[in-house]
Amino acid sequence: MPRMPSPSAESLRRDPLPLRGRNALVTGASRTGGIGYAVARRLAAYGASVYLHHHVPHDAAQPWGAEPGGPEAVAAGVREALGDPEALVCHGPADLSDADAPAELLATAADALGGRLDILVANHALSGFDGPLDALDAAMLDAHWAVDARSVMLLVQAYARSRAALPARTPGGRIIMMTSGQDSGGGMPGEIAYALAKGALASATRSLATSLAGLAVTVNCVNPGPVDTDYLDGEAYEAVAAMFPAGRWGMPDDPARLIAWLATDEAEWITGQVIDSEGGFRR
Repeated sequence: MPRMPSPSAESLRRDPLPLRGRNALVTGASRTGGIGYAVARRLAAYGASVYLHHHVPHDAAQPWGAEPGGPEAVAAGVREALGDPEALVCHGPADLSDADAPAELLATAADALGGRLDILVANHALSGFDGPLDALDAAMLDAHWAVDARSVMLLVQAYARSRAALPARTPGGRIIMMTSGQDSGGGMPGEIAYALAKGALASATRSLATSLAGLAVTVNCVNPGPVDTDYLDGEAYEAVAAMFPAGRWGMPDDPARLIAWLATDEAEWITGQVIDSEGGFRR
């Protein structure tokens, strides 16, 4: 095989809209204080059309509550990042604990964005309803497995089938999953069910990357570390902040910048990786 030529000087000049013409589905993008929202804004700012998945009943049951302005307020913030209040930013609900929901969501998102999906960011997760080893029961394990792991695998499966229907090696195929801190430091002994399911995603990353390489799709997994999404305050918040060399928590846009870059053509040679983006967090 001949060697690839060096990139031209023109190609080295960065496109301010590197995702122009690409379509993205971001799951778990239901609150303006969350990572999913930050990711969607970054993708939109890079030129992508975006479909936002939400499951409002989940947020409503949490201490932080649902987004006051509802899903449309989240979509409006993403359109703002595009600089166009009429831009194509769609949204819709799905309870991903339902085994049929992932494939249905992916098909709905693709149809809403013109029939093709390029970028899948599986950001959703089940919050709460967890505990240490002694608190585990079968229902808790099953709930986290269904939402945090099984639904992601089914989304990836549906995505792969959709890409297989496109012309061979259509560029721009990207999957980014989210793991957590279960493999670092002392692990996550207070969130065993969650850690188990998120660890499964990290373990599957390389196998999925190999499976989808023939479709010109990269698969990577990001550990964002502790991110300030409005779930902690007071002394506990300050204690976690002190564990970062910078003395502050991660903000939603910290992992969002990495995820948006992984979605661009600049990252086409990065696949099968589990990447920590946690500011040197010391457990």
